[in-house]
Amino acid sequence: MKAGSIINLFLVIWNTVVFVVYFADKIKAVHKKWRIPERSLLMLAFCFGGLGAFMGMILARHKINKKKFMILVPLFIIIQTTILVLLIKYVPEDFWYL
Repeated sequence: MKAGSIINLFLVIWNTVVFVVYFADKIKAVHKKWRIPERSLLMLAFCFGGLGAFMGMILARHKINKKKFMILVPLFIIIQTTILVLLIKYVPEDFWYL
């Protein structure tokens, strides 16, 4: 399996997990249950879960009125995309094989 495929698989799984966490927090908010701290939600987005967080925010209409979420989550997506593009462009392909 190529390194790019492994990275893509990881990103899909991780962003799905982050999406589910954001959606679960919205459900908890509606039912007045124990909530996931905002710091934890932002950390999940920061750790390459930006796309899942953004999709969870938009589809669940969760945290969209919070300015820090509407600024930081898209910023994380831009940073993460930049990192991935730079890795693909500048790291030799044979580096990824053990």
